[in-house]
Amino acid sequence: MYIFALASLVQSSWAFDIGPDQGRRDTLSAIGDTLDLKAVEVFTVPVEKYAYGQSLIQVSERDLERFQGQAFTEYLQKQTGLFLRQHGPGMLASLTMRGTSAGHNAVFWNGLPINSPSLGQTDFSILPVGGFDRAEILLGSGGALFGTDAIGGSVHLHTRLKFNQGFQAQVQSNVGSFGLWNQSVQAGFSAEKWSSRTQVYRNFSRNDFPFRNLSKFGTPVERHEHGTVRQYGFVQDLAWRPTDRSQLSTSIWYNDSDREIIPLIGSNTRDQQQDRNLRWVMDYFYFGRKNTLNLKGGLVSDELVFNVGSVNKTRQYFLSGDVEWDILPNIQAKSGIRQTFIQGNLSTYEAEESRTELYHSSNFSFRNNLLVSLNLRQLIYDGNFAPFTPSLGAEWEFFQDQKQSMGLKTMLARSFKVPTLNDRFWVPGGNPELLPEESYSAELGLVHEWKKGNLSVNQSLTYFQMWVDNWIIWLPRGNFWSPENIRSVNNSGLEYNLNAQVRLSSVKLDFSGNYAFNKAINQTDIDGNDRSFGKQLPYTPVHKAQGQVGASKDIWSAFINHQWVGERFVATDNIASVAAYSLWDTGIRMEFPERFIVKGQAGFQVNNLLNTEYQILRLRTMPGRNYQLNITIRL
Repeated sequence: MYIFALASLVQSSWAFDIGPDQGRRDTLSAIGDTLDLKAVEVFTVPVEKYAYGQSLIQVSERDLERFQGQAFTEYLQKQTGLFLRQHGPGMLASLTMRGTSAGHNAVFWNGLPINSPSLGQTDFSILPVGGFDRAEILLGSGGALFGTDAIGGSVHLHTRLKFNQGFQAQVQSNVGSFGLWNQSVQAGFSAEKWSSRTQVYRNFSRNDFPFRNLSKFGTPVERHEHGTVRQYGFVQDLAWRPTDRSQLSTSIWYNDSDREIIPLIGSNTRDQQQDRNLRWVMDYFYFGRKNTLNLKGGLVSDELVFNVGSVNKTRQYFLSGDVEWDILPNIQAKSGIRQTFIQGNLSTYEAEESRTELYHSSNFSFRNNLLVSLNLRQLIYDGNFAPFTPSLGAEWEFFQDQKQSMGLKTMLARSFKVPTLNDRFWVPGGNPELLPEESYSAELGLVHEWKKGNLSVNQSLTYFQMWVDNWIIWLPRGNFWSPENIRSVNNSGLEYNLNAQVRLSSVKLDFSGNYAFNKAINQTDIDGNDRSFGKQLPYTPVHKAQGQVGASKDIWSAFINHQWVGERFVATDNIASVAAYSLWDTGIRMEFPERFIVKGQAGFQVNNLLNTEYQILRLRTMPGRNYQLNITIRL
């Protein structure tokens, strides 16, 4: 009843969220009968609230500080167990999660899905850290919570406004090797009832780094002459509290990137690509005594121009609404509807699509140590029913004393991916009869927290299993290629995460580490000549490990970071491969003293400290040792 009543209320754009600093055990009942919105943060809903049992990576503002001016690719590659298929610095970067493809990860900005409807994925190299303040990454199937694409996981980017802060301004500059020069200016003002912030950024790199030309006799060292990246954009955030029980907020993000595509070793191509992205979202919240109404509307407009002649434009319009309420003290629920309209105007076709999604989520708490989430979603696209997607997750804290606690988490889920516009309508070769890809997954994890004196340790170990059916691949059909639902893939693996802190007198030491083991095995024989059955999917490393040690004292801090990525196979037959590589980074940072004329910080870091020669993808060059100096001034 709530869904259909709400649908009649929604007249323009709108979805739902709960405070970013609240833990996943928080519920609306914790707010009580009256809601005090005079707290510092603008109200949003944590994406993990109904995701009990699902693995979560939280990325804070502080985590992103030394990556300001860079693409989100750099943070994900260096700080997490996730792997990105990078075509070079500043070039196309696609994310793989738990052995799935780039199109099996849903990406959101302030609650709006921003995956390209034509390509079905997001290029992380054109997501500058300056476009958002924090992020959450949910690993594992999230179709019941977030809809299409979330087979391997989902990435959620957020801007973050605050009230009662007065005037604030920040200038940031980052200079480095190979012509790197990134700048951003941010200014905002907030009072008790409203808040505004504007940020403008410009990023530039010549990418003229030296590389060994393996295609020439003697493999001489040369410099790239074609690889310049120019990027600029702005972000505008506004929030207003007309009453103590309501809030209106809106954000707009425009990003423009112009890239010279670095050629493969041995190639002399001079390809050029421009990406123009406009994203706008508006949220309205009304806080009742035991329920919260959220309406959301938005627009995502993307334009990709390749070598001037090929122009591809897509536009997505979103309108959604949901209601969250307390059914009983230990049961909370949310029900909603989302309407999406898609327009595609590409170089070989034009297409339109309408999508309607109905969803419901419930949380149940038992004896304060057992938490359960149940999620349901049904998507209808152009009259076709996508697979019905339920998920069931639980977290059980089975041991706790004054020093430590231990818990189990588990989740069972079904997810799906709607075929992209290119899959169905590309001329020639598009296949309108394609079925959605779908997956079934299960995971089981152990979580341990321990604290004694000045030492604290948090660690988790997760095992997952996933079966993906109707996997779409493009195959040669005479003079052109065409997609078919022909592949089945079995994904399984382990994920380990560790965070530890210790204080020795006035020095604080931090250690973080993670390890990911991913097996993504093809289960299908396409034809008699196919040698991919039982083999690992291309460019999916079985092993990846990362670790970082940091130390801080007074105004000084330093870190050393290491990542190791295992062998990646080039093709489905697993004959040729790209060698494993190991990289070290280090840096030092200083906060300006209190007596200094301005607030801020300065840092210096060395990337690829040992000048390692490596490739992420075959014949795609990556830079050797390089340096960066960054300065941030706050007013």
